[in-house]
Amino acid sequence: MLKRALVLLCAAGAVVGFFILPDLVFEAPLAYNLFITQKIFYYHVPAAILLFTSAIVSGVASAGYLKTRRGGWDDVAAASAWLTVVFGAITLTTGPIWARPAWGVWWTWEARLTTALLLWLIFVAYGIVRRFGGPGSDRLAAGLAVFGSINVPLVYYSVNVWRTMHPTTNVIPTLRRDMLAPFLLGMLAYHLLFVVLLAARAAILRAERRVEDVHELALDAGLE
Repeated sequence: MLKRALVLLCAAGAVVGFFILPDLVFEAPLAYNLFITQKIFYYHVPAAILLFTSAIVSGVASAGYLKTRRGGWDDVAAASAWLTVVFGAITLTTGPIWARPAWGVWWTWEARLTTALLLWLIFVAYGIVRRFGGPGSDRLAAGLAVFGSINVPLVYYSVNVWRTMHPTTNVIPTLRRDMLAPFLLGMLAYHLLFVVLLAARAAILRAERRVEDVHELALDAGLE
């Protein structure tokens, strides 16, 4: 009951946050002498952070599943892997929209973009393995999730290690106060949404696993 109340509270917070966010983004000043597309920053960066967060959660939960073989770990891992694909798709879509006026190209094979795309593809592969891999696919997919989560620091710090067109990790700490407020609200709204979607998706997977268990028991008992 408490868990459900917390999820509902997070859902309400996410709705309020995303309702207020457009007004704050509209009022925030433009930066870097760019056009209005710079405003996508307030949606693109939180989505990228959630890409990293969900990948790490999936990797940690997958490691827990590989160690214990408990279905609860697998449910969280699979749910978070799905969210990694979702937030990765948002990141990889909003990024080029911002890049076109800033860099003059929609896409360039520089370090941050390439490593982020590879991270996203790892979790796309996770979903394909879980769907079509057959027996043992849960363990193979868990290994992919662990591998993907290990790559998160590489993606994050790639802009500091290699000379790239992408801004470094020093941008956020140097934001002006009138830009920091909408950014922090966007981060909060995105993270609350992440909690809600993770809980909902894990609950669905848990219910599906229980139905499969009942079905197997019925087959063993000769009832089907």
